[in-house]
Amino acid sequence: MIQGTGSNVGKSLLVAGLCRAAARRGLSVAPFKPQNMSNNAAVTADGGEIGRAQALQARAAGRAPHSDMNPMLLKPESETGAQLVVQGHRRSTRDAARYQRDKGALLEVVLDSFHRLAASADLMVVEGAGSPAETNLRRGDIANMGFARAAGVPVVLVGDIDRGGVIAQIVGTQAVLDADDRAMIAGFAINRFRGDLSLFDAGRDDIARRTGWPCLGVVPWFHDAWRLPAEDMMDIASRGAEQGSACKVAVPQLPRMANFDDLDPLVAEPSVAVQIVPPGRPLPGDADLVLIPGSKATRADLAFLRAQGWDIDLRAHLRRGGHVLGLCGGYQMLGRSIADPGGLEGPPGTDPGLGLLDVETVMQGDKTVTQRRATALPGGAPVTGYEIHLGRTEGPDRARGWLSVEGRIEGAASPDGRVRGSYLHGLFASDGFRAEFLAGMGHRSEAAYDAGVEATLDALADHLERHLDVEALLALATTVGR
Repeated sequence: MIQGTGSNVGKSLLVAGLCRAAARRGLSVAPFKPQNMSNNAAVTADGGEIGRAQALQARAAGRAPHSDMNPMLLKPESETGAQLVVQGHRRSTRDAARYQRDKGALLEVVLDSFHRLAASADLMVVEGAGSPAETNLRRGDIANMGFARAAGVPVVLVGDIDRGGVIAQIVGTQAVLDADDRAMIAGFAINRFRGDLSLFDAGRDDIARRTGWPCLGVVPWFHDAWRLPAEDMMDIASRGAEQGSACKVAVPQLPRMANFDDLDPLVAEPSVAVQIVPPGRPLPGDADLVLIPGSKATRADLAFLRAQGWDIDLRAHLRRGGHVLGLCGGYQMLGRSIADPGGLEGPPGTDPGLGLLDVETVMQGDKTVTQRRATALPGGAPVTGYEIHLGRTEGPDRARGWLSVEGRIEGAASPDGRVRGSYLHGLFASDGFRAEFLAGMGHRSEAAYDAGVEATLDALADHLERHLDVEALLALATTVGR
């Protein structure tokens, strides 16, 4: 189990790299994360939801994503509440205080998924969440040491030297853990080193002397990490392209953005510049495309969009001849109204939409969570993706749907075709479709996305093989019994 001294120390990437390294050695390997908090979910073949990072790790391991890989997923809907997804399926909405009180009762569910998955694998590589040093969260813990002790899984503690203070990160973590938790830690590793590795020899040795734990590696910064799907919006850096050649895509940064993996293939395009527009700044006037991504709280994010004045910017963008694409929640925002009579995503009510598409949305029925195969209209370019949403959208502009999904028309478009919306996520990962879409705005595609992800996972595994003692990590793995 890879645990960290804090959030965003690189645990997800290390697990992905170790999964690929183990798979290349001929092992059947599976990733596992007991508890995750993310609105950037992936849809599994068994019709469930898991964190996007676990889907990438499954890909690295060479197996299909399964809901058992992330049995507890929290999807924030407000500052204090989140949707609780258990073994892939929405169970309820919980406020943070209630979840902290009740989470210990979910350990049996987590262990059930873990053991079921372990039965199909030679090796499990487990990712913790946050840090085991958060002692205020230790009671009832299912994400870090509470899980490790219940499952009998040895832990490697990872510190992030790029943040500074890595000696205190690791030594301080040991200092606040109780004796039984400390006993689970079999070694430590340092991540995200820049420069001459030998300059940290004394620091590495000091940590080992103070903790009694062996160092299993000092890992330099992996510079190609941006080529892999991101789980956190902050990991999608705004990225430029050659002067005069770039297709500029502007993305308003909404508070409850969800499933923004739609952006990853665009970020990977050398001829595309993706700009995440933070609150307080206008949408850029020179954008070719404004892409409104999915949302976990569509009406609340629409109100935020209006409060930033981005609705005015959108209309100016269209007057200049620009294009607008809304995906899932962003699609719903583009219509004339959004009704949530049952309060599925917040207080019951109806709000006017942006009025850029002649459609209306009603939040009702069961949540749609499914993988899809589609073709683009016209042209017939194959598209793979997934749907993960509440609600139905209907109206006259649906007659100009621009995808065919299993024989039905999907999406909507304005009469001039410059405003489009769809419920299908992940469509830009299909190289042919992405090339046609960019060509429609006068730009060309220069990347093969899936091949690039595979090559980067191999490069990551090579990187870890050079800088981590992978043999020692494999030797740590123990046989787990129920």
